[in-house]
Amino acid sequence: MSLLTETLIYLVAALLFVPISRKLGLGSILGYLTAGIIIGPSGLGFIGDPEHILHFAELGVVLLLFIVGLELKPARLWVLRKMVFGLGALQVFLSAILIAGIALLVGLDRQSAIIVGLILALSSTAFVLQMLAEQKQLTTLHGRASFSILLFQDLAAIPLIAFLPLFAISAQDTEFDPAGFLLGVAALGSLVIGGRYLLRPALRVATFTRIPEMFTATALLVVIGSALLMDLAGLSMVLGAFIAGMLLADSEYRHQLEGDIAPFKGLLLGLFFIAVGMTVNLGLLLDSPGRIAAIVAMLMIAKALVLFPLALWFGMPDRKRALRVAVLLSQGGEFAFVLLGIATREDLLATSLIDELVLAVAVSMLLTPVLYFVVDRQSEEHTSDDHDIPDDVHTPVIIAGFGRVGQIVGRTLHAVDRGYTALDLDPEQVDTVRRFGNRVHFGDATRLDVLRAAGAEHAKVLVLVLADMEASLKVAETVKQHFPELKIVARARNRRHAHKLMDVGVDHIMRDTLLSSLAMAEFALEDLGLTRREAKHVTRTFLKRDETLLREQHAVHDSEEKLIQSVREASDELASLLRNDLRD
Repeated sequence: MSLLTETLIYLVAALLFVPISRKLGLGSILGYLTAGIIIGPSGLGFIGDPEHILHFAELGVVLLLFIVGLELKPARLWVLRKMVFGLGALQVFLSAILIAGIALLVGLDRQSAIIVGLILALSSTAFVLQMLAEQKQLTTLHGRASFSILLFQDLAAIPLIAFLPLFAISAQDTEFDPAGFLLGVAALGSLVIGGRYLLRPALRVATFTRIPEMFTATALLVVIGSALLMDLAGLSMVLGAFIAGMLLADSEYRHQLEGDIAPFKGLLLGLFFIAVGMTVNLGLLLDSPGRIAAIVAMLMIAKALVLFPLALWFGMPDRKRALRVAVLLSQGGEFAFVLLGIATREDLLATSLIDELVLAVAVSMLLTPVLYFVVDRQSEEHTSDDHDIPDDVHTPVIIAGFGRVGQIVGRTLHAVDRGYTALDLDPEQVDTVRRFGNRVHFGDATRLDVLRAAGAEHAKVLVLVLADMEASLKVAETVKQHFPELKIVARARNRRHAHKLMDVGVDHIMRDTLLSSLAMAEFALEDLGLTRREAKHVTRTFLKRDETLLREQHAVHDSEEKLIQSVREASDELASLLRNDLRD
């Protein structure tokens, strides 16, 4: 079968099953897994050998870990330190011990039991956060607790992925290799030091080309190059991608990097889960339904038994909220598929056991929305008196364009302690204003993925001050379509621009130089002999009438003839009104 034919099968399967899964509230991951099961050897058999595509699709996991690294800013971890390193660490540690203990009781050897315990202790970050977001429960107490646990699990997954192959080395009783150890340390040191001093300059060079594809290519080069460096040193590729992401977490390019990498990550990660689905041995469910059911029950009950008391201990005010946390995180996660893949490659577990665990994790994910629906309906109240993410991550204001106007808005917000995220596409401007201590990121605000990365789903206000009229209108249209709750305060270059923004439905529009021009006119009138009161009356009357005229002309702004007539009539009317007022 040709590569194009296989690609067509993957795309058709994803387009069929992922939207259905999302519609049913089961999340996209289960959609991809289902698609893989259907087209794989256990299903219709369209694809006979998933192994060759699985190795390529692992690049999606590499990109995922790069984005996880980008999101793990030190400030974020510090704000959530108690929940992340307290609740999260205890959950992983105690769940791994309990599951490993059960595995020992059913006959696994000690090493296999430890590996199974560590793998199944992790839950699904993408799955759970998507469920909470869809039900608008991220800002609840149980939402924050779940987020904190998942954040620690993401951190814990990195060393697990990186060092799981060491179990294979210990099993073979291989002697310590000092040269290999020093090579690994040297590679890590080179990545950290070189990344700190070379990554930003490389990205800055890409931005100065002003060719979007060059920045995207550089971003991919950073990720793949870091991953390859770790691989050549005998370490995990995802460790290199994760470190590269962390090194750039506080950079001005973070949002643009996330926006550029996200489409590749989404496609390749989806392909990875399709490939995992193709490896699922569906025959096991038919041949041994009782055994699979027992593994699923063991997994979900064991994790719930750990999570429930921990949630109460770390601040859940009642048992119903603690039960929500326990049910939300009782399933296996997407990293289980990654770790089981490593276990397969390194021959750490029996193939039959891996097949059973892959199927059990998929079934546990499938059961989670149903169980949570039942538990959640027991209590209707959801409080939003706490936040799942600290303010420095999702700020209430996004400023699109950080030139003269954007900087004044930013300084004003900063003066009253209101956080903002500023985006600008001019690398020279970004470099200059960051030297003065301003928080601005390189990013194209016309792109939906960049707006999402900047936190548009959580922001309250978008200050739109782009000088380019077409770009400004594109941003406004994108926001109105995808983030209808986000208020827009927009700068208009002229009346035509203002009318176009009004067409889109922008909430507040301020025209360039209008107020400064009226202030200058006021000084000029005083110098010509009018009193300050008379001069203020003239400019205020002009402003009020002009705002009314702007709204009236919106209805006819596409007709030049009617627009000219309207301007002439309004000018005569205003002149007559002001002359009469000054005579009185």
